[in-house]
Amino acid sequence: MYGKGILKGLGVTFKRFWDTYFDDIVWLFRKGKRYHSPEGIAHRSSKDTRGIFTIQYPEEKLPVPEEFRYTPFLVYEEGENGEKELRCTACGICSKACPPQCIWIVRASDPETGKPLKTPAEFFIDIDVCMNCGMCAEFCPFDAIRMDHDYELSVYNRANNIHNLERLAKPVSYYAEIRPINYGKEMAVKQAKEAAKASKAD
Repeated sequence: MYGKGILKGLGVTFKRFWDTYFDDIVWLFRKGKRYHSPEGIAHRSSKDTRGIFTIQYPEEKLPVPEEFRYTPFLVYEEGENGEKELRCTACGICSKACPPQCIWIVRASDPETGKPLKTPAEFFIDIDVCMNCGMCAEFCPFDAIRMDHDYELSVYNRANNIHNLERLAKPVSYYAEIRPINYGKEMAVKQAKEAAKASKAD
């Protein structure tokens, strides 16, 4: 029969159209609003939703999964007096492992003796060149570099996307907030190592 395929296609379109507005009306009567909230967006992103859903970006944003990675950042511990203690030892492994070679590190040196110190004096990442592969974080032996969730980095001036040490450094609390499962695993491993050291000392 001629036109059968067209009618079938129109039926699929109409079903999607109906499902979309039906879900919106149900959500409106149940919650009193049309999914313009984190809870509503989470529902619309789940397998339980029906129809088609359009995110009204930037007012609405899809929640990113924990393993989402965008640009690297440096993790620092917060000392007792509020000073920043970077985990980074300026070993340079991340810059060597980086495929597009977008990481530059300058190691700090002792002003009196001139000997190199285990901390970076300068640390730069060219975000425009970074391919977000995560190899720098994967190869870092001190868990000093991690992948961020912040993807809104558009700028008018290209030079503003070369991030320096001050801009890259973020506290452990931030890392624990965006990656709670990974942070929990790291803390469990750290505690196990400390317990093993304590038992050997006894």
